[in-house]
Amino acid sequence: MRKRIKVIFEVCLFLFESYSFANNGAPGRLFLSAMSQKNFEDLNVVETALRDWMSGLTGALVAFSGGVDSALMLSVAVEVLGQRVLAVTFDSGALPRFELDRATRVASDCGARHHILRVDLLDEPFFRENPPERCYHCKKALFARLDELARRHKLEAVLEGSNQGDLDDYRPGLKAVREMGARSPFLELGLDKAQIRALARRRGLDIWNAPARACLATRIPHGEAITRARLSRIERLEQAILAIGFSDVRVRDSRDSARIELPADEISRAMAAELREQIAHAGENAGYRFVAIDLRGYRRGSLNPKSTNK
Repeated sequence: MRKRIKVIFEVCLFLFESYSFANNGAPGRLFLSAMSQKNFEDLNVVETALRDWMSGLTGALVAFSGGVDSALMLSVAVEVLGQRVLAVTFDSGALPRFELDRATRVASDCGARHHILRVDLLDEPFFRENPPERCYHCKKALFARLDELARRHKLEAVLEGSNQGDLDDYRPGLKAVREMGARSPFLELGLDKAQIRALARRRGLDIWNAPARACLATRIPHGEAITRARLSRIERLEQAILAIGFSDVRVRDSRDSARIELPADEISRAMAAELREQIAHAGENAGYRFVAIDLRGYRRGSLNPKSTNK
């Protein structure tokens, strides 16, 4: 059985590499389509493919948020490359403090070298002015810093954790990632979020089922100025709602109003008088005049340009 899996994997790897070569090294989906779904759902095959991908590098800098995608990537990279891996997390003013603390803990659990790079995005006009292409400019600036750091540490590649599901959302930052020459192993291997979570769980990463998070700037409508005060009140209210016991939340900030998106199956719970009062009080404490719960629930990218929403 192992021999058969090995043969299947080697054939698919050859096809993928041939496709990439024909496309000037661009990542594609042939690896996923060439391998039968049954075989690719075998986590042994997925894990072997990821290890072999990492073994093609002499060293790597991992863009590390501490979420499940970057945690799995870091875990496998450290297993294959050891101390030739450096995890880097940005302390940018747009990352909640609890996520920064989590990134530090998860990097330690993975046995990785970890560097926190402090960058104040509010110093940048493209960030403060918040145009629709803000994410592109942010990624371009941040990955330029990562590229510089990788060169300084003599690390061959900068890795980031986008997966197949990200291609279905409005992600202008992906264009910047590609322009900066960063590598995306999950995209190159055709892995989706479900496969990443399943493999992270098997490898004992305790955040395997943690909700996906995005930078706090994504809570503010494009065209409205991003300020330190707005980012702070978004973070305070989201933390308060999570502390009440909800599994996930997005606070959509518009001037003096907060529109709260909760998982759809938790909205009815929020309607109970006692919890409703707690949420309203938390919103007032955070600095909002009006607090509303969106009855449609949490939707990824609900503030994205309408033509790009899926």
